[in-house]
Amino acid sequence: MSAPSPNPPETTTGTLQASAPHKHAAGLQAVTVSLQHVARESLTRGTISLLKMNQKNGFDCSSCAWPDPDDHRSSFEFCENGAKATASESTSKKITPYFFAKYSVEEIAEHSDYWMERQGRLTQPMHLAPGATHYEPISWDNAFEKIADHLKKLPSPDHALFYTSGRASNEAAYLYQLLARQYGTNNLPDCSNMCHESSGVAMRESIGVGKGTVSLQDFDKAHVILIFGQNPGTNHPRMLTTLQKAARRGATIIAINPLREAGLLGFSHPQEPAGILGQSTPLADHYLQVKPKGDMPLLHGLLKAIHANEATNPGHHIDHEFIEQHTAGYEELKQQLEKLDWKEIVEHSGISKARIEEIAALLTPRTNFISCWAMGLTQQPNAVATIQQVSNLHLLLGALGKTGAGLCPVRGHSNVQGDRTMGIWEEPPESFLQALDQEFQITTPRKHGHNTVSAIQAMHKGDAQVFIALGGNFLSAAPDTEYTAEALNNCDLTVQISTKLNRSHTTTGKEALILPCLVRSEKDLQPQQGEQYITVENSMGIVHSSQGHLNPISKHLLSEPTIVAKIAHTLFGEDSPIQWQTLAHNYDLIRNHIENTIPGFEQFNERSRKPGGFYLPNAVKERKFNTHNQKANFFTEDFTPIETQPGQLLLQTLRSHDQFNTTIYGLNDRYRGIHNERRILFLNLEDMKAQGIQREQPVDITSHFNDQTRHAPNFLAIPYDLPKGCAAAYFPEANPLVPIDSFAEKSHTPTSKAVIITIEASKV
Repeated sequence: MSAPSPNPPETTTGTLQASAPHKHAAGLQAVTVSLQHVARESLTRGTISLLKMNQKNGFDCSSCAWPDPDDHRSSFEFCENGAKATASESTSKKITPYFFAKYSVEEIAEHSDYWMERQGRLTQPMHLAPGATHYEPISWDNAFEKIADHLKKLPSPDHALFYTSGRASNEAAYLYQLLARQYGTNNLPDCSNMCHESSGVAMRESIGVGKGTVSLQDFDKAHVILIFGQNPGTNHPRMLTTLQKAARRGATIIAINPLREAGLLGFSHPQEPAGILGQSTPLADHYLQVKPKGDMPLLHGLLKAIHANEATNPGHHIDHEFIEQHTAGYEELKQQLEKLDWKEIVEHSGISKARIEEIAALLTPRTNFISCWAMGLTQQPNAVATIQQVSNLHLLLGALGKTGAGLCPVRGHSNVQGDRTMGIWEEPPESFLQALDQEFQITTPRKHGHNTVSAIQAMHKGDAQVFIALGGNFLSAAPDTEYTAEALNNCDLTVQISTKLNRSHTTTGKEALILPCLVRSEKDLQPQQGEQYITVENSMGIVHSSQGHLNPISKHLLSEPTIVAKIAHTLFGEDSPIQWQTLAHNYDLIRNHIENTIPGFEQFNERSRKPGGFYLPNAVKERKFNTHNQKANFFTEDFTPIETQPGQLLLQTLRSHDQFNTTIYGLNDRYRGIHNERRILFLNLEDMKAQGIQREQPVDITSHFNDQTRHAPNFLAIPYDLPKGCAAAYFPEANPLVPIDSFAEKSHTPTSKAVIITIEASKV
């Protein structure tokens, strides 16, 4: 058969309805849309799930990682996107073997991601034999044997890849990394490689921890909240409640983002009468529409302006005591700031000197301030250096280790932070590997493994033949879609541990398996051991339990920990020093091993059973910095602009409001005024006029990198409030334009926020 297309259908729906963007988020419409999604999938199962979601005796939402309140929780502790996610996984629709008999792999690939999402839950293990056109049912035992046979035949364990999605529980992630390391490889690429890897690298070098340093309570004490490169209205809607509380008590909120987004302008709380009636609380007091890649020069400007204020009024604008006691590298930073040219700062940031000085005046050692950021910072070529400038700002003012102040990278997936804590990392520390060796009487590998980008490159070159994905939709999440598809096609076996149909099931190796698993809202009943619970870690380092309540949609489903343990048992056999069969059914035993090998998990079983869970230790909160010199380090880095030629624009990819990561719940992006369409290219109106592009005109996009071009056809041009020279489009539709070899320095995160493009009228 011919190879299925790795891309979503490249035609528009032909039914675009565009209107003015919203000026605030949520309100009655958020409630209405949430209920519509629940009713569409399963009113009974969905409603029961919503009432249990994010409750202390319930299950954790499978979308974003924004924390739940420690104390009082609403009976409706969810947002619109959480409701969509729960409606999706609680659906009563099923994909049975009949579906795969009806549709070939190629026919499935011809449909949209939205269509795939609507088909329902996967219910049985499926196998795509070499040369076959259709998936066919396979028993669990036979599926495990096929995986084990392929792994045993590889010339080296490093020819296998074990990818993880951020939805996996702590227990599943721990077993998964243990499987890979007993097998003999650190090839554990993770979805974090494509999102907050830049944050982890930057913060570990700067302050000794790769996680945020604040709690929800700190937002109640912050005087200023900086929000860089983030759209909470769509990506982290529950954060809006926190921002609303801060705004109402007088905190200053500063939004720094190229696009003007409704969720940063105002919030109509859907659980308040005024919010239901459409009254909104203004959020951003200042909105800086920075140029793409302009965050670093903006931060340089803030640092320079604060130094100028200190020179004018010594002792009032810089925390010299904190710097002297806790930091290193300040003199180098000071020298760099003196050399910086204001003209270049303004040119490259797109923000005037007066505006930068206005913001700098708000930041003093007496100011409690929090800096939040997301993909807008992490997916730039200079992402690590940019985030270290955010850290510099806090070090300069002593805004770490005190109430109401600190760093807050906002994670986009529910347990991506927990996965890293559990050891899902291609570059594990020696202390962790030694702990595993001692606990399990095995010898773990020391050679660093592949991250996501290098894993794709290894498959493409034929240096990796088995790819196993614990959750996620790898093809659609990865950069350079055509290249990634070719890489997956090169594999001998691809395995997807999944809940619902996605495009990664249609772009496979020579042989493929789909292994369906439970979702968080379903009961996990294990033979003899009874009902089990899992744990997760949110963006602020809180570990807590999650326990489903719905009967599984199919009797053939297994949990993620069970699937991983049974793969391992089949691979290693009865003589393995690790008792995989026992771990498959008793998660308390998994948590005992976690307690013995990972610091901070003392009395894990006891503490995880307490409502609300517990906080992991965070040394920075005590002003202890576990860096190479036991100091918090200032980092100096020169800014290198991206040079564009006349007619070229800088593209960033983003989510629509009707999607979570690569999962498409609908075809609307109502906050930006888009309905019934996803192939959209947002452009500055002046750029459109300069290139003779009309509103809603179909255009073809070409990206340019290292004398290579990539193409994505047939997008509809929409004028939007964003800086000149900037463009934006939804992923995964725009992912074919992101070059595989364009990634952030040090972190290797794909540069999805800095793609050089040209556009022309569509040829069709």
